[in-house]
Amino acid sequence: MRTLIATAFVSLDGVVEAPGGEPGYRNSGWTFRDIPFDEAAYELKGREQGEATAMLMGRVSYEVFAPVWPGMTTEFPGYNAMPKYVVSTTLKDEDLVTNWGEITILRSLDDVAALKDTEGGPIIVHGSATLDRALSDAGLIDRYHLLVFPVLLGAGKRLFSDTDKDKQNLRLLESESYGNGVQKLVYDVVR
Repeated sequence: MRTLIATAFVSLDGVVEAPGGEPGYRNSGWTFRDIPFDEAAYELKGREQGEATAMLMGRVSYEVFAPVWPGMTTEFPGYNAMPKYVVSTTLKDEDLVTNWGEITILRSLDDVAALKDTEGGPIIVHGSATLDRALSDAGLIDRYHLLVFPVLLGAGKRLFSDTDKDKQNLRLLESESYGNGVQKLVYDVVR
């Protein structure tokens, strides 16, 4: 069984929306605005490219990443080379870009569960706040890679669901604090 890893830049109050400057959100770009850059804080992101063997995303994140990431050959060589899976009920094969390697559309969380049951290494989930919440509620996420930023954003898409469900325990695998206030937290989901 493959490990499904949700990775996120997250504010202290749980917001994950538009960390890199995506339009349409009033706090867009919050990960770099007023927070000093500390290269060490992003070590986890580089490691993810080397360890993951596939990328999973929702339709909205796919539509944001697909026009940009294929041209970022220096920044994302690992992500660009690996197979990608998009969870969507509306996207069609003809909507997929042709310059970003192998891309497969999954139509349901059952399809994601079936993908997890295949042979291979870890699957990384990028962006995709809505998908992350659905995957978590369905018990499909195995690990969280979080870079927690020292900001409170109030409104915005959140990483975690507000569904009334049983407590889910997590086991801390790694943690580190950086001089710019960012914290790395890596948790396994306890089953």
